[in-house]
Amino acid sequence: MDLTGGSGKEKKAVEYTAQAVSPIADGEVKLRIGERSFTAAAVFDTAEVFFTDINAIEFSDHVTTVRADSGNYVFSRMGQWAQMFYDELCKSYNKMVLRAFFVSGKPIIAAKGDYCFTEGAAVSGKANVEVYGNCVVATPPNSNARRIPLCFTVGMDKGAHELTLKLNSGESYTFSKLGYDTSSFSEAIENNIRELRNKALAALKDIDYSLSTPQASQLAKLIPEGAAAPIGQLAAIAPSFAAAVETKISTTRAEDSYNVFKNLCDPAQIWVGFRKNDAPEEKHKAPEEEKPEPYLFWMIAPSPCGKYAAVEFAEADTATFIYRINGKFSEWAMQLNRALEAISFKREVIRLTDDELLKPEYAEYYMAAKRTASLQFIRKNFIGRLIHSSPEAWERKLKEVWSGGKAE
Repeated sequence: MDLTGGSGKEKKAVEYTAQAVSPIADGEVKLRIGERSFTAAAVFDTAEVFFTDINAIEFSDHVTTVRADSGNYVFSRMGQWAQMFYDELCKSYNKMVLRAFFVSGKPIIAAKGDYCFTEGAAVSGKANVEVYGNCVVATPPNSNARRIPLCFTVGMDKGAHELTLKLNSGESYTFSKLGYDTSSFSEAIENNIRELRNKALAALKDIDYSLSTPQASQLAKLIPEGAAAPIGQLAAIAPSFAAAVETKISTTRAEDSYNVFKNLCDPAQIWVGFRKNDAPEEKHKAPEEEKPEPYLFWMIAPSPCGKYAAVEFAEADTATFIYRINGKFSEWAMQLNRALEAISFKREVIRLTDDELLKPEYAEYYMAAKRTASLQFIRKNFIGRLIHSSPEAWERKLKEVWSGGKAE
C-alpha cells in the first residue's frame, strides 16, 4: 500500500496493491477509492467501477469480490491490507447511499446487527443501522440498503433482542442482534416518533388554530411530514381545517388548477397535502420582493375514468405531473406519499427518464430509485407533464390526457 498526498488539509490518497480477476483489468493492479467510484489500474488497462453499478461487496478469506452490473471484480493477495480495503470501500459506498437517501448530519445512534425486511418478498443479512431525526437507515454492503421513514410508522414490536417497525403500507423491518445498543436504539426511535408527531401538531395548529386536541391528533396521524389525504376525509375530521387548507390554496398559483379539478372529479376525492417550505431566504432580497410562503401545498386529483391522476404543486413555474393509475387510486396515492417523502420532495427524481437517470449528475437519484420500491412504482407510471401556458390551454390538455392522449 502507498500513501500519497499534499500538504495542509488535503486528504491523503490511499493506494492498494492486489491481484485482480475482472472483466477489464487482470493481474497486478493499483486500487484507489473515490467518492463515487473505485479504480483498478493494471499496466495497460484501467477499470473504473461506479458505486451506482455495484450490487454487492463481499469479503471472505481475505478476498474482496465486487459484484457489479458490468461483471464481478475479485481482488486478492493484499496481505494485511485486505480488511482495510474492504472496510474503506464499504464506507465510501455507503456514504453515497446515504446521500441518495437525502440523509445528512450525524446519526443519533449507530449500531451493527442483523436485518430482515418484508416488502412483499423478504430480504435479510447484516448491516450498519443508524437512527436519524426522521428515519432509520440500514446500509448493508449491497443493494438491500433501506431508509425507513418514521412518519409512516404505525407499529413497533419490541423483544428482548430485536425490534420490528411496521409501516402503514404493510411493510415491516426487523433489526436484531444489536447487542448493548438494543435499548438505546428503540428509545431513540420512540423519541423521534414523538418529536415528529409534535411537529405535525404544531404545523396543523399553524394552519387552523381552532382545532381541538382530538381533531389535531387524528389529522397528525393522517397527514404526517407533508403527506396528502382526501379533502373529504380531512373535512370529516375537522371541517374548519379543510376550509382553512382550501383558503390557503386559493392564495397560491394552484387556485385555478384546484378549481378545475373540483369541476372534473369528485371534490372529496382530491388529495391535499402540505409541508414546511424549507427554501432558504435570500440575504440580499429587495424589499419589494415577496417572501416565500411558509408552506408548500400540493394535491392529487383522480381522472373521472379512474385511470389517471394529476399531481399539482402550488409553486410558480411548476408543471402538472400526470400518472397512470394501476389498481385503486387510494393505494396509488399512498405510494406517491411514500415516494415524495423518501426523496425529500425533489420532484425531478420522479419525472426523469431511465436514460436520464443514468447520467453522472443523477447518480444519487439512481441509487435512491434502485432501493426505494415506492419510487420505482411511481416512476414506472409517470406519463408526462402539462405546462401552464394559459388556464384554458392547460384545462384542454388535461382533458385530452385523461381521455388517453399524450402528455408533453
